[in-house]
Amino acid sequence: MRRGTFVRWGVPIAAAAVIGAAIGAGPVIAAVRGEPVLPERSAEQLLADAVAATGKDGGLPPMSGTVQQTASLGLPALPQTGSASPLSLLSGSHEVKVWYGAADKLRVAMPTQLNETNLILNGGQAWYWDSATNTATKLTVKPGTRPAGTSTPVPQPADLTPQQVAARVLANTGEHTAVRVINTAQVAGRPVYQLVLAPKDDGSLVQEIRIALDGETYVPLQVQVYARGSAEPAYQVGFTQVTFTPPAEENFAFTPPAGAKVEERTLGADGIGQRAEERAEHAKDVAGDLKVVGDGWTSVAVVPFSLADLTAAANGQSGQNGQSGPAGDGGDRFGGEGDPRALLDSVLKSATPVSGTWGSGKLIKTKLVTALLTDDGRLLVGAVTPEEIVKAAGVR
Repeated sequence: MRRGTFVRWGVPIAAAAVIGAAIGAGPVIAAVRGEPVLPERSAEQLLADAVAATGKDGGLPPMSGTVQQTASLGLPALPQTGSASPLSLLSGSHEVKVWYGAADKLRVAMPTQLNETNLILNGGQAWYWDSATNTATKLTVKPGTRPAGTSTPVPQPADLTPQQVAARVLANTGEHTAVRVINTAQVAGRPVYQLVLAPKDDGSLVQEIRIALDGETYVPLQVQVYARGSAEPAYQVGFTQVTFTPPAEENFAFTPPAGAKVEERTLGADGIGQRAEERAEHAKDVAGDLKVVGDGWTSVAVVPFSLADLTAAANGQSGQNGQSGPAGDGGDRFGGEGDPRALLDSVLKSATPVSGTWGSGKLIKTKLVTALLTDDGRLLVGAVTPEEIVKAAGVR
């Protein structure tokens, strides 16, 4: 179900990409004066430092800590699930524990109210532990099956950290952004520089994005996204506790608990590898269909889509998620999504009918993202005001 796959993976990614790509190098610099806690550095210097700290080859220093992610996007009440999932991260507050030893030594633990999932990477081997299903899956990476930049079907640990979010933002800075520096802030008890990026265009729903860089290592410790007119961040991910010392080796060792179901998978073989290839192939199809209207912070992504596609995809995914067999045939254990049908029903109830010379459709607005599903089969998504997205609907 190609359109269904887009609902599952493409729409959240597209929304994030619109916000990230909107930020757009060549910023306008406005330094904040006052009593500095840290030595003054220009925005250009800090941008270079941040890119180096988040770049693929820059290399993070060994570290460990607790990351808290909070979202208050103004979405309707979301269905509650018993385990961590992409849907659950759209609202409320969530905690993740991270241990980073090197590029091939990483552990991420996401506890929920009753359960916990762990992803442990150690060299060419990985374990994924799901306490809810009492299942430990041993993953082996085949040489040459995971080229740089290719996503895998296992949970992406970096997606839950300030470093990954900051990397996406900083990779797409540009002329539509004003940047200022604050050097008097603290995160997790450490002095930080804050890069404050704000759109020049009033058509964006984003007021500003604050990236806090550790004053010693320049590692991003927190990212905050403020909606226009709001004093509190609509989205925030950051360390509440962090230590820049090498984690003990025992953190990267894993032995399945007694009585646990143990499975083995090889990335690149049938099953997980096949699903990864299918998603990669579909990503190319989506990219071919994708159209971008506007630029900077007011960019709007447009893809062919319809309400029927959404409903069919949600119904199909709800059925899959309801299965509980071995990984591969039932729900996707490495990316469970709760109940997409329940989310769809909640979101559509909040939709507002709109029309124009381009036709009619249903408009959904959150604090940071506006979406328009047109009756002629298009989905428009952007970090823009309803007026901007309706205007974009008229561009053919």
